[in-house]
Amino acid sequence: MLEEIYEQPAAIQRTLDHYHDIGELARKLTPTFAHRERLVIAASGSSRNAALAGEIIIEDLCHLAVDVEYASEYLYRTTHSLLDPALMVISQSGETADTLAVLRQGIKRGLSTLAITNVPNSPMMLEAAIAMLTCAAKESAIPATKSYTNQLVVLQLFALAVAQIRGSSADLERAKQYLARVPELAASRLPAWEAVANAVALRFQKANAFMFLGRGIHFAVAREGALKLKETAYRQAEAYPAGEVRHGPQALVSKQVPAVVIASHDPDDPDSVLRYTKTLEIIGEIRAKGGEVIAIANEGDASAKTVASCTIEVPPSNEYSLAILEVMPLQLLACYFALNSGIDPDRPRHLSKAVMLE
Repeated sequence: MLEEIYEQPAAIQRTLDHYHDIGELARKLTPTFAHRERLVIAASGSSRNAALAGEIIIEDLCHLAVDVEYASEYLYRTTHSLLDPALMVISQSGETADTLAVLRQGIKRGLSTLAITNVPNSPMMLEAAIAMLTCAAKESAIPATKSYTNQLVVLQLFALAVAQIRGSSADLERAKQYLARVPELAASRLPAWEAVANAVALRFQKANAFMFLGRGIHFAVAREGALKLKETAYRQAEAYPAGEVRHGPQALVSKQVPAVVIASHDPDDPDSVLRYTKTLEIIGEIRAKGGEVIAIANEGDASAKTVASCTIEVPPSNEYSLAILEVMPLQLLACYFALNSGIDPDRPRHLSKAVMLE
């Protein structure tokens, strides 16, 4: 798992190189998405967390309504919640049984289909009308790391291409520039992130329950951080939108239940700054109630350092690329909680890489 976390910069660069021509990707997607108004994304586990981040990116850039579904639930409920949507499925293996069943159901209904997966010639790649490969290469550890971040990259590239098709007014060039810098930024920070993650894991080693909090796209990342800690280190971890902590979960606040709060932001984006300001208020409230806070914050953010128990710093970027960068310290945190507990993070109990239909 640790090795594959370190492989992420190179893997992301491969994916960026594979889709270097956004115009070519846009031409491929035009027949399906030029006039489409609705998109359903079905996925499970980490892939669904990636889809939740993708939902925000696609809606922001493309003005396309997105509905993210649990693949295991979508199979057994009405399939007419949206009128004539396109259907996207996301799976690391390309053969996750419930997600594959959703794809086949969509094909049977005559929907336009698109699959994002990491395995060439997998069933989803072969059966979907449009296939987008993530170039993470083989992922041996069961917890998704480089496959997850590459899904985020492909979802952002998809959104950039569809936004171009639809004549979006968003600053697409700025988003492209920030995305292009992700491999370099991640590669230069990973050793420091590893050292801090190990120190934080040792400090909170005795805690058996955690809250993960974030706003906007960072809530999707909080969900992935919580999932990593559950599956890798067997710690109970629940993720909430940061403001929701006031609506019940704050009853859990104590030194025994640390909160991991994502408080990174884009200082050039007023909406991002507003979310950040409100998130700092939440951190202050948790600390005032005697709770501990591990904050993911921008490099040099003195305000976050002042209110949090400890901070893990990420380099400046826009909201969409921050979602890729900030998950890497959370992966390392989960890995070191496992290693320091004598748990093999590569082979968590009861889990397998491809999940059969339930």
